[in-house]
Parts: sequence; C-alpha cells; structure tokens
Amino acid sequence: MKEHSNPAAGNERIALLRRHAQPLPSLDSGAFGALFDRYADARVVLIGEASHGTSEFYRTRAAITRRLIEKHGFNIVAVEADWPDAAQIDHQVRRQQPPTWHQHAFQRFPTWMWRNREVAGFCEWLTGYNRSLPAERRVEFRGLDVYSLGASIGAVLAYLDRTDPPAAQAARQRYDCLEPWQDAPTLYGRNVLHGQQSCEDAVVEQLRALLERRLERLGRDGEALFDATQNARVVQAAEQYYRTMYHGSTASWNLRDQHMFDTLERLLEHRGPQARAVVWAHNSHIGNAAATAMGWAGEFNIGELCRSAWGREAVLIGMGTDRGEVAAASNWDEPAQIKRVRPSRSDSWEQVFLQVGLPASFTDWRGDESGELREALSATLLERAIGVIYRPETERQSHYFEAVLAEQFDAWIWLEETHAVTALGRQEPHLGEDETWPFGE
Repeated sequence: MKEHSNPAAGNERIALLRRHAQPLPSLDSGAFGALFDRYADARVVLIGEASHGTSEFYRTRAAITRRLIEKHGFNIVAVEADWPDAAQIDHQVRRQQPPTWHQHAFQRFPTWMWRNREVAGFCEWLTGYNRSLPAERRVEFRGLDVYSLGASIGAVLAYLDRTDPPAAQAARQRYDCLEPWQDAPTLYGRNVLHGQQSCEDAVVEQLRALLERRLERLGRDGEALFDATQNARVVQAAEQYYRTMYHGSTASWNLRDQHMFDTLERLLEHRGPQARAVVWAHNSHIGNAAATAMGWAGEFNIGELCRSAWGREAVLIGMGTDRGEVAAASNWDEPAQIKRVRPSRSDSWEQVFLQVGLPASFTDWRGDESGELREALSATLLERAIGVIYRPETERQSHYFEAVLAEQFDAWIWLEETHAVTALGRQEPHLGEDETWPFGE
C-alpha cells in the first residue's frame, strides 16, 4: 500500500535508521570487509546498482566481492553481461592470459558498462589472486545475459570446427536460418511476427545435439564443451527473446531473467558442491521483483527466483545515491555522456537515506530479530533506476518505480554523491552541451 504524507511515521523511520545504519569505512580497510562477513553462510550474494554508469557502485561491489572470495571461499563471479564477452575476462583471470578483452569484448552498446577502468581494476586483482591457486580452484568470471546471438553462434561453430568437423557442418546448416539476423536480431522477431519462418526448431535441435555430445564425452574437454553448450543455450534463449519481444515487454523481460537464473544454476552445478557465487547486476534484476511495481505488473527477476530457490542462502543487496554524475546515453545506441544526476525526489527511498545524514552507509535487516527495522522499511515509496539510458528531464516517468524496500532487498548501501565510471579506449564518455542538466533529451 502506498504511503501518503505522514510526517510522524517518516520521522520515526529516519530516527530508527540513524540507530541501525552503519557508516561505511574506506573500501580498502578491513573494517569495510568485516561488515560483509555476516554473509559467510550464503550460497549466492547478489549485489545491485542503481545505475550502469556509476564508479562508486562498481568499486563498492568489487570490494565486497574481494572479501567474500578471500575470506569465505566464493568462487564464481556472475555478471549481467554476455557469455562470450565475459569468457574473455575469464581467460584473463583463470587461464592467466593477456587482457585482450579491453580491445575485443563488449563492443556493442553499451560499451562502457563493462569495458571500464573499475572493472579492469577488479580483473587485475582477481588475476593476481588466482595466480597462486591450482586451476581447479580458481575463481571464474561468467556472463549471464542473453543478447549475444551472433557471438554465441560463432563460439559453438568454432568449438565444433576444432573437435568434430562433420558436426560443425550440421550446426552451420541449423544456424543458417538465423544467419541473416545476426547483426540485427530485433528484425528477426519482427519478421517472424509477420509470418516469416521461425528458427526455433533448428536452435533447439542444435542444443540437443550438444547435450547428447556432452554425455558421450563425459570427462573429456569438459570446460570447452560446457562453454560451447552454454553458448548454444544462449542462442536458443536469444531466438526466443527476439521472437517474444514484439509480443510485449513483460514476456521478454521474464524470458531474459529466467535465462540469467538458469545460467547461474548451471554454473553452480558445474562447479560442484562447494560452489558459491557473487552476482553483479542492476537493482532491477537483483531486488525481489515481487516487492516492486515490476512484479505487480507481472514481471519477475533473478533476485526473486534466487530467493524462491535458496531462501535465506540468497542475499540481495541494493545500492542507491542522491546526486552526482553518471555515464549514460540519451538514446539507445548513442555515445555515452557524463550526465548530472538530479537530487532525489522527496517521496523516494533515496530521500529517506539522505535524511539519515550519513554520506555513505550500510543498513542490513536480514539479521533484524526484532522486526522493527523491517517494519519501518515496509512502506511503498519510489525508487530510482538509471540504466544505460538517462533522461533527467523525464525522471519521474522514465526512472522511478514503486517499491517496498524491506521485501525487495536484505540490505542497502547508501552513497550520497557519486561519479561516473571511466570507460576504456575510444568510447570514453565526453562532456558536451547536450548533457547540461536539466536540459537535453
């Protein structure tokens, strides 16, 4: 139920948060890491972000992840990125190969989301951490997303070319159906909607062939076959996604998040009984959708699915900010700009934490035995979500949604003023006239 103006309730909530919110120490300090030791018993820790272009979100998430890896044995980092692109990072951190992903991965929009200095710094640390470990114990870096239709087809064919040329020829015949759409997959869905041939049967048959091959080759080339099979799953999910997107946003959103959850489950199964994962994605994927306007409209997400699957062993951590800068585009497929983030609305969760008065804080209600903190956070208020697009002039319509914070997350990290990520290479965000707040569409 939406909370209307109630100054007394608001004041009580803020007073309670002032007692429970813990100031955040320096990211490099042992005191910072110790705050997250409470999640040592989790199987999956999902760490969100309120935007895809905020440096402090990336660096804070990396610092938490380092602690969970070093002190508590987490061995998978799974991110909201395409499987083939993340595999290039995995080659660096696990196989100790040169970091060529800086040049070759994450080349489609939004390039800055993963190809940035903050991610590169974490990958450099993880490479060093893994160096002293035997190959089977090294921490892996994996992608969960569904968009890499062309790259995943290429990866399946490359594997089969190396290991079984006749099977590669059969795979090419199956994937020929999708060949015209690899560079413009959204057009595939439109054409199927208008009566042209669907490629569903062909991609399902190719996945079935690889699954049968996995049984035949059990114990041999396990990693390479696992990678190829997952790429075939991505092709299947991408075909469904682009075919479904013209039937409505809810169906395509749910298909995407179901794929991300299924991929996470397979990663944990493949790693074995000791597998434990940290997931990096946007708050809109990490937080329990059932506690938000998204869920009330019929959407679910990976956070909700993890909570249903693992209960208390899945920890959902959100992040928020009041103001600052963000790397984002004004429209899809446009260059990133450094945009000013407007101060938060008076009827938002961000404003609540701003009034607590701590510039950087951590609040956890997973361990709230009395329930009073959870009760105080059970109102329905607005929450801001900035993706790869940010339009401050239409913020209320395009970037705020209603949420019950107590049910959406288990904890909240507050960073009052934040700054943009620094992109690598030629796609660095640029300052320009169009990004002057509050103008410019």
